[in-house]
Amino acid sequence: MQRDPLEVAVLAYDGLCTFEFGIAVEIFGLPRPEFDFPWYRQRIVAVDEGPMRALGGVRVLADAGLEAMAKAGTVIVPGWRNRAEAPPAELVAALQRAHAEGARLLSICSGVFVLAATGLLDGQRATTHWRYAGELASRFPAIEVDAQVLYVDAGRVITSAGSAAGIDACLHLVARDFGAQVANTVARRLVMSPQRGGGQAQFIPAPVAKAPRHDLAGLLDWARQRLDRSISVGELASRVAMSERTFLRRFSEATGMTPKAWLQHERMARARELLESSSDSIERIAEQCGFGTVESFRNAFRGAAGLAPSAYREHFGMAHLP
Repeated sequence: MQRDPLEVAVLAYDGLCTFEFGIAVEIFGLPRPEFDFPWYRQRIVAVDEGPMRALGGVRVLADAGLEAMAKAGTVIVPGWRNRAEAPPAELVAALQRAHAEGARLLSICSGVFVLAATGLLDGQRATTHWRYAGELASRFPAIEVDAQVLYVDAGRVITSAGSAAGIDACLHLVARDFGAQVANTVARRLVMSPQRGGGQAQFIPAPVAKAPRHDLAGLLDWARQRLDRSISVGELASRVAMSERTFLRRFSEATGMTPKAWLQHERMARARELLESSSDSIERIAEQCGFGTVESFRNAFRGAAGLAPSAYREHFGMAHLP
């Protein structure tokens, strides 16, 4: 049976993690009248029989059982009810079969333990909530666990970190399917940033600072307005009256990234936006994003997006939308 790339199966089970489940429903199941092209078709797939209890006293009725995964092009695994509990053999087999037939699998938070049980993550890089990363690495040593990132895209298997990082991973999947401009529209409806910079490091508890932290939000906005020019660490530090050493530490604490990595991330985000929404030449976009040569821009963009700028525009530019 041929799988439908727009059909999304969201797993439900007794002991369901309500928030993670809601993320998938919000992004893939909500009607999108703002778009004039076909959107995802979502089905709730029951792992267990009968009405299933979710956290908070909610009960969930599914559209069908695991057989409904047969046509899905994407399967979403919300946070699993108990990391120590092996998923049912029927679920493991259904996920393995779906992957073998070309479906994409996406886990949110502890849902990665279900994917780990299938063996599909062996030899792959994956992530989960920073609190569970050590356990995942210990129980499944064949997986390369990265506890620093919000999500890992390994092609047809995507794993996300703690609960809210599931939004980042799902929006990333939307961007893969429809382009960043559509993903940005979905993000705006969610009233959230379409691409959060940094990784989990910014959320891991740290000792309380002895002195109040400087607010870097104004500095980041200032830098975003000047992506077309070279910006040094010294210049950034001086604007917030810090030594470079203190600034680098505070910047990493606030964003989870170095200034160089953050600027590169913002330049790539700006480049995607311009490639999708403008008719500017590649040379002009390279200038607006602060690259000295077109070749350096092409290399950086290909490394970040996996496509050359011209190919990205062809796939995700305004002319691509139906």
